[in-house]
Amino acid sequence: MEHKFITYIGADQEKVWNTLIQPEGTRSIFFGSVFQTDLLPGSKFAYIGPGNDGEETVHVYGEIIEIDPGRMMQVIEHPGPSYYENHAELTSRITYTLEPAGECTKLTLVNDRFTENHPSFERSEDSWAIILSNLKTLCETGRTLNFGW
Repeated sequence: MEHKFITYIGADQEKVWNTLIQPEGTRSIFFGSVFQTDLLPGSKFAYIGPGNDGEETVHVYGEIIEIDPGRMMQVIEHPGPSYYENHAELTSRITYTLEPAGECTKLTLVNDRFTENHPSFERSEDSWAIILSNLKTLCETGRTLNFGW
């Protein structure tokens, strides 16, 4: 079971990378959440923001498996504790790869290795489409999409 997305973004790799990891970018594209980590292999990470448990809801957490800053990051993630009682047992792997494509950046995102019967598998395809569309729009225009929420 996997989701794979390839998108071309009219911005350089540094801008795309920074949008994926810095608070200003993650708040805009990850539903108000900030990516908290020290960006080292083996380090813990969490996306924290407004949600079921208030302003400091842990939406996703896990461990960085491999990282090449500006080019690639691979993580093992769990859904936050407020989503599923068995959150620690539920995992998937996420790999971001950024490559130059002329004056653009080619972003490949693969979300795979879901634990069996992972309840977020079906929903994650739509969530990634929203996140990546917002990433592309933010990098290219400086604003995100208005979904009417």
